[in-house]
Amino acid sequence: MSSSNPVAAICPGAYDPVTYGHLDVIRRTAEIFDRVVVGVVRDPQHKATMFTVEERVDFIRTALRDDGGAENVEVDVFAELVVDFARRFGAKTMVKGLRVISDFEWEFQMNHLNRLLAPEIETMYVMANPQYSFVSSSGVKEIGGNVDQLVPPAVAKRFQELYPEAKPGAPVSPRE
Repeated sequence: MSSSNPVAAICPGAYDPVTYGHLDVIRRTAEIFDRVVVGVVRDPQHKATMFTVEERVDFIRTALRDDGGAENVEVDVFAELVVDFARRFGAKTMVKGLRVISDFEWEFQMNHLNRLLAPEIETMYVMANPQYSFVSSSGVKEIGGNVDQLVPPAVAKRFQELYPEAKPGAPVSPRE
């Protein structure tokens, strides 16, 4: 890869909150591309966020820094279409993580729409590391309190503040 024309990719998402699975995809992407921009969507259309956009950005930056983060990764916020965000950074590739079949179904639909809007931008999918394939932001939010094994320390600390009485382990099913 030429340093005069760095190859850029974006890793877009809500990151509400960032998990170890997200960070794994970001780090693996940073090993492939010269520049990676983690795009945090300001106000996702398909779900309400638990954390402010500022908190979500800070969680990602802190996690990357604390782990000796990749020098070629930056974090930015976007409110426009994801393909317009990619264009803003000159990125020809969007990188998304896939964990389970339902991720594929959603991403397949989004890929089709994005290709209609921006055929010059390719979407690349990174399969989840098996140890993180069960981790999702929504699952983390359901558990609440003790989520230390699923998220970086700054996120886990915030959950402990929000749910001081939470017990470790999975939530009780409403059917139980």
